[in-house]
Amino acid sequence: MKRDQAEELRALQDTLYFIGGKWRIPVINSICTGNRRFREIERSIPGITTRMLSKELKDMELNKLVKRTVYSETPVLVEYEPTEYCRTFGKIIREMINWGRAHKRKIAEK
Repeated sequence: MKRDQAEELRALQDTLYFIGGKWRIPVINSICTGNRRFREIERSIPGITTRMLSKELKDMELNKLVKRTVYSETPVLVEYEPTEYCRTFGKIIREMINWGRAHKRKIAEK
């Protein structure tokens, strides 16, 4: 059976568009490892600005990757949790981490 290279390229471009940018993967990783509140997520990602985190979370909510829950307490409490759909990306992130570690070791060998 012949592969549909054009379709594969589109799928790859969709994936790259999704993970493109500096912050998307770290935000997903932070939420998937247990950080639920905005400030917890922000503190777990050195260098991210409040504005950028807010933008990423809104994007991720629109793309059905996180569920935002608002609790009407005083002060208002907002929590983010990964959707099951988001968790499907977890294996890919883990492989990217493993590859990055191996790559760093490979480069250090020189």
